[in-house]
Amino acid sequence: MPIDFDLSGKRALVTGGSRGIGRSIALALADAGADVAVTSRTGKAGDPVADQVRRKGRRTLSLLLDVRHLVSIRACFDRLESEWGPLDILVNNAGTNVPRGIFEVGEEDWDQVIDTNLKGLFFVSQAAARRMVEARKPGRIVNIASQYGLVSNVERVAYSASKGGVVNLTRALALELAEHQITVNAIAPTTIETDLMRPQLNDPEFRSRTLKNIPLGELAQPEDVASAAVFLASPAAAMITGHTLAVDGGWTAQ
Repeated sequence: MPIDFDLSGKRALVTGGSRGIGRSIALALADAGADVAVTSRTGKAGDPVADQVRRKGRRTLSLLLDVRHLVSIRACFDRLESEWGPLDILVNNAGTNVPRGIFEVGEEDWDQVIDTNLKGLFFVSQAAARRMVEARKPGRIVNIASQYGLVSNVERVAYSASKGGVVNLTRALALELAEHQITVNAIAPTTIETDLMRPQLNDPEFRSRTLKNIPLGELAQPEDVASAAVFLASPAAAMITGHTLAVDGGWTAQ
């Protein structure tokens, strides 16, 4: 039996899909055949990505979504439901980081990171899964965690807490949703060369220190994460659930 990575006819939503990893995932899902909706906190930032998806011959939507607020989540899914119906694939990519040492982290920093990376991810997953279950549709949920959900580093207190939560939340969701044939998996990327990371990576000391921790000796690209997301969203990964796939060049193997 041939291995099946085809997503033709599937409907996908990528949160935080306007740039970086989210943009690459959205385009990769479209290349695999899926219709792809992307979200951003402005509702307009995702328009260029939606245009690229459209040029690939896929249906697309650019939606407003602030994952920190339940009213925004409900409005996004109501719009999605009215336009497309229930999803087949959800990629929880929206995330943030406030790199501070333990004594510099304030309550506002903590809440911003946890509310975006963990609380928001759960309630978006809940909204998507509820509609999948009501429609009696199997589905795929892919969470973007981080290598810092498996190991940690300095100035990553809130971020590591949030991404460690994502890793274990992925397992919990997988168990809850297995009876409905909805798989839930996570991807734990290493440092990715994106516009968001470029200011830090332009610091020679930071770049050198980062590369020393990656046995393969190079930074990951957004497309590396996108490839993993397409796999986990595809029929080829039908028997994989509750798993976190490290796309880290060997960082967490040490």
